[in-house]
Amino acid sequence: MNTHDSVIDRLMEPVGECLTPEVAQRLLALRADAETQSRVDELAARANSGTLSSEERAEYEQYVTFSQFVTLLQLKAKDLLDRSSGAA
Repeated sequence: MNTHDSVIDRLMEPVGECLTPEVAQRLLALRADAETQSRVDELAARANSGTLSSEERAEYEQYVTFSQFVTLLQLKAKDLLDRSSGAA
């Protein structure tokens, strides 16, 4: 594990400890609405073709950063649910 991963793990651990099974289930169900997903897809296609403006790149980077954060939350949520179902 690299240092970056251990820092993120350390920062995310207290968040994971706050989760209840109900909140974890809701986190796992989170999805972008259709309009937002369409915009992300458009920006991703433009990023892949190298045609993003600087403003679009900044917007796309915000979507990517938020998506990474939600993914980490969802991993914590899945871990909690896996542990609680194993204990039942």
